Amino acid sequence: MENTDASVERITVEVAYALPAHQRIITLQVIKGCTAFAAVVQSGIVQEFPEINPETAAMGIFSRQLDGKTLPLPKVYQLNSKDRVEIYRPLLLDPMQARLLRAARAKQKGLLQAQSEDTEE
Repeated sequence: MENTDASVERITVEVAYALPAHQRIITLQVIKGCTAFAAVVQSGIVQEFPEINPETAAMGIFSRQLDGKTLPLPKVYQLNSKDRVEIYRPLLLDPMQARLLRAARAKQKGLLQAQSEDTEE
């Protein structure tokens, strides 16, 4: 049950989620002391993006992950006015593996260009 008491201090925050072709930023008022997790739940973003599981989704504040190391976990981190809670999608490919694949493609492209230049001569 949400507290509607006028004496309770409220702050404005945002909850953001992005897909490659679509992003959503929801601005909402929460009670001061609200956690990042609670703001995600209150935002209703899960109804729009049912693939989001607030219990397991990685979250951050302005690109700084709420990982329990540099910043507290989402259920502990208390939001400040104008914070943006970002919900991160899981990586499809490990960053190191992605870099290796890009390097291999670049090498292959370079070889193909060199071969085509040789055949033109």
